Amino acid sequence: MNTDVKTPNTSLVWIAYLAVFLGVCGHASSEFFVKLSGLQGAEISVWRFFIGGLALVLVALLNPSSRNLLAPLRQDFWPIMSLSIGGMALAQFMFHLALDYASIVQVATLVTTMPILVVFVARVVEGSDITVPKLVSGVGAFLGCVLLLTDGYLGQLDTDNATLLGIALSLGCSGLGALYIVLVRPYVARHGAIRMTTYTFAFGALILWCVVGIAWGSWVDPFTLMDRPAVNAGAILALGVWNTCIGFILWLWGLGNIPDAARGNYLFFLKPVIAALLAVFILDDEITWIQIAAIVSIVGFVAAEVFFDQLRALLR
Repeated sequence: MNTDVKTPNTSLVWIAYLAVFLGVCGHASSEFFVKLSGLQGAEISVWRFFIGGLALVLVALLNPSSRNLLAPLRQDFWPIMSLSIGGMALAQFMFHLALDYASIVQVATLVTTMPILVVFVARVVEGSDITVPKLVSGVGAFLGCVLLLTDGYLGQLDTDNATLLGIALSLGCSGLGALYIVLVRPYVARHGAIRMTTYTFAFGALILWCVVGIAWGSWVDPFTLMDRPAVNAGAILALGVWNTCIGFILWLWGLGNIPDAARGNYLFFLKPVIAALLAVFILDDEITWIQIAAIVSIVGFVAAEVFFDQLRALLR
């Protein structure tokens, strides 16, 4: 059992839940901006890490509490580097690469397994209990995500040999993301969400620039951003500033201040719900009754888990 994690006060917990929700909103629109960028997965990963890493460095330097970026590295260099590069950076790279081989529906469905995996990782790492409500709400919310993303037609998840790699990359992203969420918590508490997020994308940008340049032959020149069409450049900027800089700071800070990371991360199930609502209200997409039922189901299961203690006390 991890005894280092302190239980914050009630007000801070609900602020943390709100931060996680806003971070999930950032996640929910990432596929949208990836497609608008007009770039392949490997190249857009480098652009995202470059723009996001630069924005995060500026935020860290402007904030007095996070301005000293060297002290945490002197104290926890190898854990920070391992989590930054081998955790979130690699997971995000797998996510973007998966979109080149599998459909958005397939990738989004498989990535939403992350909250369930967090429950099991937290059990191994922190000794957290795997309660029946966690399992029931987790499985129920995931099935709701499948129903929402496929509109009831599971044939949309059919695979062929061309998409198996995309599916494997999606599952790899989900697994690494779950490990990162649990393992990074004590370092977020010690060094702050801003600095930990900054390390992830600043170091990740350098590593991915080299990897993509050598393996794919695409050496990204960040100074050519404004040479691109306005739509593509705007999508890249949004992916770096909103989805990466702002979204990840809120997400990691929130998860770092919720007593039970597995329970807090159940808000990640709302990712496809938010994406569907954005498509309806911004892109004027139509929504079916099956999708409405799936949204109600997902929100219900997530709410049941987040408010489980209050509901149990009320019933008693």
